[in-house]
Amino acid sequence: MPDHVHLFVYVVNIKLGEWIKGLKRAMSAALETENNVESNWQPGFFDHLLRNAESYEQKWEYVRLNPVRAGLVANSEDWPYQGEIVKIERL
Repeated sequence: MPDHVHLFVYVVNIKLGEWIKGLKRAMSAALETENNVESNWQPGFFDHLLRNAESYEQKWEYVRLNPVRAGLVANSEDWPYQGEIVKIERL
């Protein structure tokens, strides 16, 4: 999405807020270096605990259809910025 990011993240022994803070810092540095773009992150973040495979599938479908709802593509498969970098084991 042009104005926000959805991530599915599995963390152990790490505070999610600290991880997000580091991610924002790294993404800002990359954008400013590679594209001469100044980033402007919203303070904080919104998280949702995925409790089971059904919840995972529901949230994945929501994220997958986001660019369609925004009118950026006609089909979710046409959105080039989606996919799994590393598969998360589902309960």
